Amino acid sequence: MSPPTLLIALGGNALIRKHQRGTIREQFANLQIPMQQIARLARAYRIVITHGNGPQVGNLMLQQECCESVPQLPLEILVAQTQGQIGYMIESTLDTALMDLGIHFKQPFITLISYVVVDENDPAFANPTKPIGPVLNAPPAAYPYPTRHTAKGLRRVVASPQPLTVVERREIKKLIEMGFIVICCGGGGIPVIREGRRFHGVDAVIDKDLASACLARDIGVDHFIMATDVSGLAIDFGTAAERFLSELDVEELEAYAQAGHFPPGTMGPKAQAASAFIRSGGRQAAICALEDIEQAAVGKAGTRILSV
Repeated sequence: MSPPTLLIALGGNALIRKHQRGTIREQFANLQIPMQQIARLARAYRIVITHGNGPQVGNLMLQQECCESVPQLPLEILVAQTQGQIGYMIESTLDTALMDLGIHFKQPFITLISYVVVDENDPAFANPTKPIGPVLNAPPAAYPYPTRHTAKGLRRVVASPQPLTVVERREIKKLIEMGFIVICCGGGGIPVIREGRRFHGVDAVIDKDLASACLARDIGVDHFIMATDVSGLAIDFGTAAERFLSELDVEELEAYAQAGHFPPGTMGPKAQAASAFIRSGGRQAAICALEDIEQAAVGKAGTRILSV
């Protein structure tokens, strides 16, 4: 009998922590925490890794705009670049963690450039909400692009349409069945729209948790963990009545979301992704701190979401 499949979605804090500049040395150091846990989990699960790219793709856009002597690249290409960049960093760190456990030669892994289909008429294109890049210091009017106040401060925002399907879903499923740890859908995937039998890239950054739930549905994932910079979901967050949730079913989750406990710019996409995953047949979802991935996999940390 094949082991269960576990999809782990790494948030932006997996590479760049709060108050860090985001140097390559910092990012490699930060990746050791999740990769050591994932290497150990690979003994019991078939593993899929997805990741965000908000800070990295925003930095690339700033670099593009700072140099007028070379043609600027569109956002879809920058998303592709971050898939290769972060995929390399994950592979390198995971390779070391597997070697430390003595299972390096038994466990192959691969990074796959991934497209994710979106609807060209998605209303998100007219209402940018996805924060990317660093925190900005000047007032919003000082910048020639859309900005929004977030929990971290003022940040640039871009369109973030809903993911419909992952183009490489069959290849990903086949690689998992062959025993590979697959790193895919980086930055939510390269956003593309269908034009007949062809695809055309668009300027957007898809939420990586929603893309991960879409992938989980497409390939039949059993367990889904979203690792972030907080210990789990909370209701009445930031108030005297704040209470973290250790376990709830999908209907309770949706009721809390409907009541406004998980705002769009914070835990909203994670709650939506967990709901979509369970509703599509997943066994359990979890939202946890980056340091708690292993414990969340066995229901001992984070917020656990189950079917009714």
